[in-house]
Amino acid sequence: MTCRFAALSLTLALTSPIVADWPQFRGPAGQGLADMKAPPTEWGPEKNVAWKVEVPGKGWSSPVVAGGRVYLTTAVPQGDGRSADQSLRALCLDTTTGSTLWDREVFKQDGKSAPPIHAKNSHASPTPVIDGDRLYVHFGHQGTACLSAKDGSVLWANRDLTYKPVHGNGGSPVVDGDRILICIDGTDRRSVVAFDKATGKVAWEFKRPQASSKPFSFGTPLVLEQHGRRVVVAPGSGVVNGVDAETGQELWAVKFDGYSVVPRPVAGHGLVYLSTGYDKPTLLAIKVEPGFRAAVAWKASQDAPTNPSPLLVGDELYMVSDHGIATCLDARTGKVHWRERVPGQYSASPLAAGGYIYLQNEIGVGTVLKSGTAFEVAATNKLGERTQASYAADGDAFLIRTERHLYRIAAR
Repeated sequence: MTCRFAALSLTLALTSPIVADWPQFRGPAGQGLADMKAPPTEWGPEKNVAWKVEVPGKGWSSPVVAGGRVYLTTAVPQGDGRSADQSLRALCLDTTTGSTLWDREVFKQDGKSAPPIHAKNSHASPTPVIDGDRLYVHFGHQGTACLSAKDGSVLWANRDLTYKPVHGNGGSPVVDGDRILICIDGTDRRSVVAFDKATGKVAWEFKRPQASSKPFSFGTPLVLEQHGRRVVVAPGSGVVNGVDAETGQELWAVKFDGYSVVPRPVAGHGLVYLSTGYDKPTLLAIKVEPGFRAAVAWKASQDAPTNPSPLLVGDELYMVSDHGIATCLDARTGKVHWRERVPGQYSASPLAAGGYIYLQNEIGVGTVLKSGTAFEVAATNKLGERTQASYAADGDAFLIRTERHLYRIAAR
């Protein structure tokens, strides 16, 4: 498995300089691949729990890990009811003990003026990204900020990129060289934005030219090397744009039917894989030829996800639908190896480690599958708490965020 992960990383040729345990949404390459020697396969409320700590407020952002520290964001209500003010915060915990090292308010959200969120969403859903001694946090339309990873002090904040969201925030920030990349997809503004990561000033903004009747989405970009250019693959409603990472100019685009796009793309074998969102999700495999001619190589419409991201491991592409159908496909052709039901409803993205595929449903049931072209369940694990956050890896341990707690799961 380690060789397969290494080969995939070379195929992707991702350009971010991030070097850390689990520095961004879906790990070092943003693909959900964890290089773990002996990952745990069994856990429960009292089994293989190294520590469990209560997290203040509510947030569906996933944890990130670097240098023996865990970072995550949360929103702490300042009153009762859906229109309460929110303290939008970042936290830092010790990975060994779970103790809080710092807890910092980044923004104050006015409950009366803030638009409502979807019942499944939170006010702190984008996953932060750690880069060296800096932590970058994003709260969608509420703003983006850079914090000191050491003590949480705010180094810069940008609240100028206002837009009208639908259902709240979602897409996570990405580091690429000297820049921070985000997707903005509201009813009045549809852009991919690059911040200067030292100052927080906008380096460039690409405005999607393709129209959409339902323009809101929650995309997280993926940066790839394609035909000698660094390309920001940025999904949005009705389109995925390939944007030059240096200039913000569009290099290619593929249109589709879909909106409220959440899954992060994955890439390999010369293809980019993404799901098209609501109402009828389709998994697209996109080929970008020299000259940046892009077209769909194959597609899979049955039981594609609207929220969980796909997962590419070697020659197999895995996906789990929101309603609990897991599928394994040939990554090159789209041929179905297996399609099977797994328990529950899903929002979290899957993770691959040590020859296993890890799924996490919305009521805290973790299903562990053996990777490969034959369907085999290795374990089913119950925490008994609601969750929509995705796994994070720390060495040979997992971090699992639930509605009220953060767990460190490690085999004993």
